[in-house]
Amino acid sequence: FFLFLNQLQKDLEEVKELLTKATRKRLHDVLTTEKHKLELEIKNQPPTKLKADAGEEEKSLLGGYTVKINNYGWDQSDKFIKIYISLNGVQKLPAENVQVNFTERSFDLLVKNLNGKNYTMTFNNLLKPISTEGSSRKIKTDTVLVMCKKKREEKWDCLTQVEKESKEKEKATYDTSDPSEGLMSLLKKMYAEGDDEMKRTINKAWVESREKQSKGDLPMDL
Repeated sequence: FFLFLNQLQKDLEEVKELLTKATRKRLHDVLTTEKHKLELEIKNQPPTKLKADAGEEEKSLLGGYTVKINNYGWDQSDKFIKIYISLNGVQKLPAENVQVNFTERSFDLLVKNLNGKNYTMTFNNLLKPISTEGSSRKIKTDTVLVMCKKKREEKWDCLTQVEKESKEKEKATYDTSDPSEGLMSLLKKMYAEGDDEMKRTINKAWVESREKQSKGDLPMDL
């Protein structure tokens, strides 16, 4: 920045020097225009910061960028739901930089100033209630372990209510009284979501099935 500003000032001094020597009107006008441009550019440069201010700015940038954590693993015992979050070097942070707030059906994780970034994770609508007093977090090598204490010692099929509803909806799609309808739904879903190769395979199987039916090799209701 200082080099750039210094260069502009030198250019301005040279233009002023040339102006004093210019005798032709056209050249004088061009130099005058250039002089105004340089003066305006120098005027519009941001003010230089004091060294202390620059240090504060660097410090705020260091802990200012927040990353949302999406990857995790989980496990359970009779008493706890355990969520494992991988974060390189987290064990080097002061303990107060790793904070977890629990409610009966949620928790928020905040990891402050790890390698110049903040990391957050939020779980809402946990499948079942947890004990806020009995829940905690542990810091291990490159990992934060969130321990959610179950209010009742029972197995959880998934972590959140949303996951449960999604599974039930998916199950209902294929759980029909007619097995052939369930198969048709599955094939339609595979066809809709598949690539060209998948679609060709399903089409081929369908044509071959129809040909066998017409020859009497298969019952017509399949």
